[in-house]
Amino acid sequence: MSGSTIETLRRMADQIARNFEVMGHTDAVEATADHINMFWDPRMKQQIFADDRDALSPIARAAIDELAEGVEPAHQTRATVFNSAHEAGHSDAG
Repeated sequence: MSGSTIETLRRMADQIARNFEVMGHTDAVEATADHINMFWDPRMKQQIFADDRDALSPIARAAIDELAEGVEPAHQTRATVFNSAHEAGHSDAG
């Protein structure tokens, strides 16, 4: 694994975590884990699981730890449910 690849994965995980940190630590960990689980290629996950997680932010580290242990995070995105249940055809994007 190249140094630049793992550095990119670390940066991506930390950016995802930073976007969710306003939710509070526990919810941010779950949202970060869900995002990584849903959108990262298995090879990306394998590389970050094998990496030294001390290089990650606390939220990203906890999310990666959960995923590496086999935890299946609950889906955090509710936009589809909102649209199908309440206002079909409308966006919750603002």
